[in-house]
Amino acid sequence: MRALRILHIEDEPDIREIVAISLSLDPGLEMRACSSGMEGLAVAAKDTPDLILLDVMMPTMDGPTTLAHLRENPRTAAIPVVFMTARAQSREIEQFKSLGAAGVIAKPFDPMALAALVRCHIRPAEATLASSRGAFLLRVQKNADTLLRCWSAFAEDRTLSSALVEIRDVAHGLAGAGGIFGFARISDAAADLEEATSVELNGSNTLEKVERALEYLLTSIEEIPGGIKRELRKQTV
Repeated sequence: MRALRILHIEDEPDIREIVAISLSLDPGLEMRACSSGMEGLAVAAKDTPDLILLDVMMPTMDGPTTLAHLRENPRTAAIPVVFMTARAQSREIEQFKSLGAAGVIAKPFDPMALAALVRCHIRPAEATLASSRGAFLLRVQKNADTLLRCWSAFAEDRTLSSALVEIRDVAHGLAGAGGIFGFARISDAAADLEEATSVELNGSNTLEKVERALEYLLTSIEEIPGGIKRELRKQTV
């Protein structure tokens, strides 16, 4: 069984050293440290750690900003992140979790107990990600219904640009989130639909491209659990 890879992002060298020593007490943990948010983003994208320990207060790019950039990159979006901070009151903890953090470890921490704290955050984080993936699948189903409704409305009245705008907005959301939850085909298909719809809204006569892109996206959705029924799609598109 391979060791769990932990990435520690912290600007203070003394704290990086203490964390390294603390985690080395657990042979099942393998740690790498970075001194800035920017460096951490590059390492996370390359190495894909199992968990990131992230300092909140850092110069240039603080912890919340670093987390936002991690979530924007499909390669790092699903990595659990635990903030390490002296600001560990209930209000602050809830705020950090609302940003997408898996948890918070308070400073100062007990060096002898840090490895156990890290392990406690890994399993709940995995459960949270699984729950988020399930919520995404429900969202995809609703988005498919919206796409069908909007295209049907537009087919009846070609002057309804609002229907195309809604299709474009739904496609934009799926393009950004699909790859994060392991549905790269949906992400790519949604990106194509977003582009085709944007071009059409700018006055180009590309409705055939929009229809083909929509057809491909709906086909991609149909192939995942809970996908729409082919018969309904054929009747509408």
